[in-house]
Amino acid sequence: MTMCEIDRRRQSGIVPAAQEAGGLTLSFKEMKEMINLKIQESAEMYLETILVLSQRNPSVRSIDIASELDYTKPSVSVAMKNLRENGYINMDADGYITLTVKGKEIAETMYERHTFLSDWLIRLGVDQTTAVEDACRMEHVISADSFDAIKRHITGIENS
Repeated sequence: MTMCEIDRRRQSGIVPAAQEAGGLTLSFKEMKEMINLKIQESAEMYLETILVLSQRNPSVRSIDIASELDYTKPSVSVAMKNLRENGYINMDADGYITLTVKGKEIAETMYERHTFLSDWLIRLGVDQTTAVEDACRMEHVISADSFDAIKRHITGIENS
């Protein structure tokens, strides 16, 4: 659940807005949903990075991911363990990482969203750095329905 969704629910009266020390207090469920969203976004980012690296290099290891994302090796190792345990990646005895079918599907979806949204924002006149940063955030929160609608609209305009 995003902050926008929480605000919308509060405004509609579904969730009472509790005031504490001048700020909103989130319920345990809301906090858990926000944490899960962050974990999901992180997993998607790692999977997308593995996909991009595998397109550039014949093999991908944790150190490659750490270098690409400028993260510490221990952080990447923990993430790879979680991705492996959840069936998104395989890691061989030498530490080489490959995406599973499930992992590759997610990675390709994120990559398509990222490249499409970046290109679209640039065509709208947004500078490249901002467009890429915004697309990186947008790709993780936009629904499949909304993305597909935007894509149909933009490609429809370009084809007419």
